[in-house]
Amino acid sequence: MEQIRIEEARTEVAPDGSLVHVLTAVPGASTAHFTLEPGRVSTAVRHRTVSEAWFVLAGAGRVWREDAGVLELSPGLSFTIPAGTAFQFASDGEEPLRILGVTAPPWPGGDEAVVVEGPLRS
Repeated sequence: MEQIRIEEARTEVAPDGSLVHVLTAVPGASTAHFTLEPGRVSTAVRHRTVSEAWFVLAGAGRVWREDAGVLELSPGLSFTIPAGTAFQFASDGEEPLRILGVTAPPWPGGDEAVVVEGPLRS
């Protein structure tokens, strides 16, 4: 059984600029914890092959999805980002925006994300 505590997880900067703690994976999916500091706006990206399901753990913000417009983010909200869909997110609250993400198939690496033009500004 694979297990990891978030404080022991490998930490990376995602292609969108958020801080990522790489968590566990199973065949077909991987998990990660994303953090975006208050006042920050991510770089807009489009994933080539992976879809994601996100669950907001803490903080407040917005996410733009090119096919759905802007959605307000708050703890307890879950939403999806289909493969090939451009998106961008912002942390608007006093505390960091923290999100649990599930990626299917598992995240293949930095070449997966393509930078695109996004509408969100800080």
